[in-house]
Order: sequence, then C-alpha cells, then structure tokens
Amino acid sequence: MTIPKRLFLTKGVGKHKEKLASFEAALRNAGIAPFNLVRVSSILPPQAKILSRVKGLQYLSPGELVYTVMARNSTNEPHRLIAAAIGVAIPKDRSQYGYLSEYSSFGETESKVGDKTEDLAAQMLATTLGVPFDPDVSYDERKELWKISTKIVRTTATTQTAIGDKYGLWTTVVAAAVFVP
Repeated sequence: MTIPKRLFLTKGVGKHKEKLASFEAALRNAGIAPFNLVRVSSILPPQAKILSRVKGLQYLSPGELVYTVMARNSTNEPHRLIAAAIGVAIPKDRSQYGYLSEYSSFGETESKVGDKTEDLAAQMLATTLGVPFDPDVSYDERKELWKISTKIVRTTATTQTAIGDKYGLWTTVVAAAVFVP
C-alpha cells in the first residue's frame, strides 16, 4: 500500500428520526457519504498536502475504499450542544510525520472544541519531536510555545457543532480528515 500524499478536511451535520440515518445525513452534508470509509489512527503522513474539500473530492469515486480519521457525536436530546472536530499538527520538517486528533463533546462551543483539538494534535507531535511543554498550563500559553518552536510549523482544526433538534430528532455531527490516494 502506498502512503497518501494528499488529504482534505470536511465536516457535516444531519438530522433524522433514526440515529443511523442522521449519521448518513451528516456524511452527505460533509460530502463523503458515497465512499466506503475506513477509520484509521491519527498520523499525518510525511509530505502530505492538505487540499480543499472540493479539490479532494475530485480524486475520489463512489464506492471507493477511503481512509479517514473521523470524529462524530449524536444526540436526540432537544437543545443539547454537540461537537466533533479534527485537529492537525504539521511539523516544520515535512519529511517527518505529523498528527491528526479527533475529538467530540457535549456542551462546548465551536471555538473551545477547535482549540482543544488543535492542542491535542500539537501535544502528540510535541512529545514525538521532543518539544517540551507543561500540560498544566493553559492552551493559550502552550499555543505560544507551539508558535515559537522551530519544530512545529502549523496547527489547524475543522469543527462541526449543532444543537439537538427541538422535536427530539437525532442530530449527528461529523468531522473528518479524508486521505486521497
């Protein structure tokens, strides 16, 4: 098997009276429903280029096996805030691998979930690269450390939040990093 050199980030939300159908609707909203999704762990391959969703989808065909790092969350509780996010940490030395992190939660804002997910990816990369950090300091302080480190070049995240349907329909959110062959 070859190492993917491209990926894209996507997210979506879906609602339906059945939980599985709400997940399918979220995948459709994210643009990845027509593929056979295979969940993998959280390594960003060396040299991998992050494409736009539109560009990445051009390389895929319906029914294709597609590797993805995915976060998802569902609720049928009216007015409950849910979130799913994927964080990315890219090393400065692109011959090294980076990290993707997946995270889902209840009751956290899009901004908080995005920050937490970026921080998780950066922490995993930092421990691999030997970048010192204190897990007890605030994310904002660690983010400054990531910025000044000569080993981590960039972090980013894609986050999908939704509020549970007021009539109790299942509401599902997904966020994914989709590898493009």
